[in-house]
Amino acid sequence: MKATLYTIIALIAFAANSIFCRMALVEGYIDPWNFTIIRLLSGAASLGIIMVIYTYNLKRKATFNPAILKDKGSWLSSISLLFYALCFSIAYVELDAGTGALILFSAVQLTMIGWGIYKKEQLSALQWAAFVVAIAGFVYLMLPSAAVPSLFGAAIMAISGMAWGIYSIRGQVCVSPLRTTSFNFIRSLVAIPLLLLVGISHIQDISIEGILLASTSGAITSGMGYILWYAAMPLLKSTQAAVVQFCVPVLAAIGGALFLSEQLTMRFIIASTIILGAVLVFVLNKKALREPT
Repeated sequence: MKATLYTIIALIAFAANSIFCRMALVEGYIDPWNFTIIRLLSGAASLGIIMVIYTYNLKRKATFNPAILKDKGSWLSSISLLFYALCFSIAYVELDAGTGALILFSAVQLTMIGWGIYKKEQLSALQWAAFVVAIAGFVYLMLPSAAVPSLFGAAIMAISGMAWGIYSIRGQVCVSPLRTTSFNFIRSLVAIPLLLLVGISHIQDISIEGILLASTSGAITSGMGYILWYAAMPLLKSTQAAVVQFCVPVLAAIGGALFLSEQLTMRFIIASTIILGAVLVFVLNKKALREPT
């Protein structure tokens, strides 16, 4: 019951990230650069506070493991997190919530699959077929038509997905997911001055709504969402954890339709069925490949 509750809330948080970002940008409440800045700052602040409390309570336990205190993330993971967050915001200027989430999470899965192939993990014929079908789904989604997403937006969102895939790969061996995530958010703040070089020219266009949406995305749906997801991970089988993530694009598309009046086109429905179905087949028939958290 606990695993189910944590998982459902985390998935809703991931989908809400797409909706909040798209809402803030499509309504002109804020630009993608300042959205990213506020998201990282609020995420680092909320996670930092939680981490301090967690560490304090941990030290008071008789079964305290000192190795946990050595888990402080890495610069490579922080760079991956930064690219994910920034590209995520930039892409949503041109993509609707559902399509953006579909491309994002499909790119995450394909990145993990590609890593497994690079590591020479054995794939079955069915896995190879599913991999090819997933790519075909992307080609279909990008075919010229009135419903085709922006090529630039799709490419940037794919980069965001690959960055999150890399971040996930690197996080599979961490001792304390909470401390690792917290320190990675904190490390990412060194890029704030660079982001401000572009974002400062848009400061006069930021509204209270934009600040609230970005802060909520950072502190709650990112910070708290990641904590709940990592809390659920030990309680789930790896295949279960991978499969449930496929609900996010669907939740984001439904949310986009409800809150942003975005249409669920037949092209999106068909493409999402092809891509997510193919990756689902791959995961359920996996041998040694681990999926992203």
